[in-house]
Amino acid sequence: MTDTKLDTYFNDWQERETTAEAMIPMIGRLYRKYNVVTSIFGRALVNRSVIRILKDHRFVRQVEGQELDVRDTHLLLETLLKLQPGPAHVDVGKLAAQYRKQGGGDMEAFLQKEVAPIIGKHNEADKGGEPQDVVLYGFGRIGRLVARILVEKAGGGSLLRLRAVVVRGGKDGDLEKRASLLRRDSVHGPFSGTISIDHDNKALIVNGNYIQFIYANSPAEVDYTQYGIKDALVVDNTGIWRDEQGLGQHLACPGAARALLTAPGKGDIKNIVYGINHGELTSEDKIISAASCTTNAIVPVLKAMNDQFGVVSGHVETVHAYTNDQNLIDNFHKGDRRGRSAPLNMVLTETGAAKAVAKALPELAGKLTGNAIRVPTPNVSMAILNLTLEKNTDVEALNKYLSWSALYSPMQKQIDFIDSAEVVSSDFVGNRHAGIVDGKATIVNGKQVVLYVWYDNEFGYSCQVVRILQEIANVKFAYFPADR
Repeated sequence: MTDTKLDTYFNDWQERETTAEAMIPMIGRLYRKYNVVTSIFGRALVNRSVIRILKDHRFVRQVEGQELDVRDTHLLLETLLKLQPGPAHVDVGKLAAQYRKQGGGDMEAFLQKEVAPIIGKHNEADKGGEPQDVVLYGFGRIGRLVARILVEKAGGGSLLRLRAVVVRGGKDGDLEKRASLLRRDSVHGPFSGTISIDHDNKALIVNGNYIQFIYANSPAEVDYTQYGIKDALVVDNTGIWRDEQGLGQHLACPGAARALLTAPGKGDIKNIVYGINHGELTSEDKIISAASCTTNAIVPVLKAMNDQFGVVSGHVETVHAYTNDQNLIDNFHKGDRRGRSAPLNMVLTETGAAKAVAKALPELAGKLTGNAIRVPTPNVSMAILNLTLEKNTDVEALNKYLSWSALYSPMQKQIDFIDSAEVVSSDFVGNRHAGIVDGKATIVNGKQVVLYVWYDNEFGYSCQVVRILQEIANVKFAYFPADR
């Protein structure tokens, strides 16, 4: 290769890098001043690095057949800022691809047409009143990830404000330990931001968010109004109580309004999979369940399959990362097999996910069976869906449909799609979707289909929990471009 060609590639890279760098303050201004959340084909742009932004542009070639031109995206963002938009979620990647397909031209005229409802609406925008107070009851794996997400979203009109965390303990050094666990995570990496400690008032200041720590052994000991907290959404991530009576303890606390369980609920508690049955929520639902991570992963894909092909029957086999419920080394455990060392064994166990599907998708009641295998990995799991369909299909048609579902359907935040023969579980750490269909692994034989669905059972699930909180708090945005 000649020196001239080498220089051409490198100069092109530097130019694109410079353009992406110039986009970052525009993305931030749209987010913080105008409450506009930007993305590229569903991949969020807020608080992302230059390299991540360029990789997202590169990703578009898998969808559109060619890489997204960063100059088009830059021009689109620049023009959108001039139009002073109202709050919205804007997929600038999809818009830029549309702009290029129509041959370019006047970007302002293009946006005047495509995002007309929000243009010039910044000053008219209803901010939705005071932020909704949120309390985390427990600060384990899910609690800390929900905290990270809430803090991340605090600057863009989310209207969800993390006010407090309730934990047991309170001994000397406890706050330092809590701060350290939030700051450093062996699976999800370091926290993106700063954390300081207010020892006198037992609080953490996280990216400017003042989070009170309340030490209590039960909900009965807590009065949230003492800390200026009112009508709080209490997220119980302890898993200690899963029925209405147990979770009802939270509602008896002064300052608490509703309780959300981050585990499958028992009895008549509504199990909500956001993107599927969140429309069933009413103001009368004071105790809600976010179902399980596995239920969240499989229900959107099952709905997509049932809508298009009809599901006659099926079996769900979950290959699940080990959890804190298991033992590091062999020891007593009340559950069958779970007493055996989690890092050293594959552990066959039960899962209620297949039966739980019916709570979100009643049309599939009685059609699915399920089982689970816990495996020696700390995060990211897989659900294998072995389905019998009403209609014949083939691999190409099925994958094309699921890819479309991931990009354009109402479930695009729940379903992701990957078409690579090289991906492994660690590649999905931090994925914000409920489940990711592995297209290369899809098997089809007429009406018999086997789908492999990856999911980050910690972070992807936590994102679903936050989406339910936003729904309860009536935090809703218009989406552009509109589905076509």
